[in-house]
Amino acid sequence: MKVGIVGANGYSGIELIRLLQHHPYTDLTKMISHSTSGKNILELYPHLENFVDMSLEHIDIEEIAREVDLVFFATPAGVTKDLIPDFLEKGVTCIDVSGDFRLKKPEDYKQWYKKSPANDQYLQESVYGLPELNRHKIKEAKLIANPGCFPTATLLGLIPVLQHKVIDLYSIHIDAKTGVSGAGRNVNVANLFTEVNENIKAYKVGHHQHIPEIEQVIREISGEEAPISFVTHLIPINRGIMSTIYCDLIHNLSIEEIYQLYKEMYKNEPFIRIRQVGQYPTTKEIFGSNFCDIGLYVDERTNRLIIISVIDNLVKGASGQAIQNMNILAGWEETTGLMNVPLYP
Repeated sequence: MKVGIVGANGYSGIELIRLLQHHPYTDLTKMISHSTSGKNILELYPHLENFVDMSLEHIDIEEIAREVDLVFFATPAGVTKDLIPDFLEKGVTCIDVSGDFRLKKPEDYKQWYKKSPANDQYLQESVYGLPELNRHKIKEAKLIANPGCFPTATLLGLIPVLQHKVIDLYSIHIDAKTGVSGAGRNVNVANLFTEVNENIKAYKVGHHQHIPEIEQVIREISGEEAPISFVTHLIPINRGIMSTIYCDLIHNLSIEEIYQLYKEMYKNEPFIRIRQVGQYPTTKEIFGSNFCDIGLYVDERTNRLIIISVIDNLVKGASGQAIQNMNILAGWEETTGLMNVPLYP
């Protein structure tokens, strides 16, 4: 399959390039970047020496459509809503790593992203690309809206108890922490070393754009509107997300019962790893991989379930999941190019 990347110069773009180098069935044909077009990718990322030697190009939809079968879009929010319809009309399959097609209600996008939404026709056509939830829909999709990094970690932690209806939907509280790469490769005072090092800070409290995305999936699974409490924190690491989720159990369930529920639901999921009772995952243990590791604890004193879910925000939270979706679309083994041991330490 011939593939292209729009936004190849950012962190998600460069992670797509890294992962596609290990993929046996793809040919990276086009790398597009508006801000750095004309430069060789090696000028921006010298670590690719001996692996990739390609120039970044301006976007030319006609040319790209002639030369590729599928395009990954690793762009900021607000870009793909205007680009992707033209690609779809020319028969090119699109996987959008940005947030432009995740929310089904245009008014939600306008409220939370502070931008004009995509055409409603394409919002309804898009498939939310969380394989563990929507695999059957992904197989037939032409436009996949890759989930956000925080929603990926959080929803994978919640799906089993949502589907089994064992928690109080109105008790969901999420404390999520992310590394600095989640903000992209932009010049921003808040992301300077001196600002981030030896520091932890909450940000976008109460108005993070991933809130409606998480609530949308909760609504789809449960059939109920259930607002969540969601607070994100920036921590001094490069990669990784830890989403700690607190929710009240409706019934008195033991940790062993909850553990078996998760093991059973995810038994055929190659990228979900449930920790043994009493063990809890760390971000270092999924570094550079497409795994989501989940640890569980039942606080019998409060009858509250605590779910700890970790992912690499650039892999399972972005580019790795995009390739996982491509594999499903193409009918290849879902783990193709992705089943690597995490980097440690």
